[in-house]
Amino acid sequence: MDFRYLLALHIIFIVTWFAGLFYIVRLFVYQTEAYDKPEEARKVLLPQYKLMSKRLWYGITWPSAILTLVFGLSIVYTKYLTYGITIPAWLWVKFSLVFLLYAYHFACHYLFNRLMQDRPAMSAQKLRGWNEVATIFLISIVFLVKLQSSLSMLWGIIGLLVFTAVLMAAIKLYKRSREGKG
Repeated sequence: MDFRYLLALHIIFIVTWFAGLFYIVRLFVYQTEAYDKPEEARKVLLPQYKLMSKRLWYGITWPSAILTLVFGLSIVYTKYLTYGITIPAWLWVKFSLVFLLYAYHFACHYLFNRLMQDRPAMSAQKLRGWNEVATIFLISIVFLVKLQSSLSMLWGIIGLLVFTAVLMAAIKLYKRSREGKG
């Protein structure tokens, strides 16, 4: 298969995988908050959130994670291994970040299983912070792939750390504003 088709398919499944990761944790937040609702609301909300989570997780997120890996490895094989070209250093860093992203995915699967058993593992507020982890991975991987140099990666990592600090501060401010309105 032509490299360009592999790359297009890889990008498509990256997008759908991240869409699933972003939305599943948001559903975890909603489901966790539903446990604090009155009984009548819980009876309606919890089954609905579980159904939505199950469809998203097994229908979009898991298949996209698998296909992202399949097409990503196909790209590496087609572009580098077929021609005996050495895999560049930036790509090894990307592999490390992707490995950590899969660890995040498996951690989300653990949270998913706990919520399916009505045993939340985190508070809604912690889940809001957890939701931003995928954003951090997305930004760092995209910058790494587009810049592909050590110095640029260093500046990208510094920018990522600053972005993370600003993001965490914004989450805390949001929490305070919600509590003030409560």
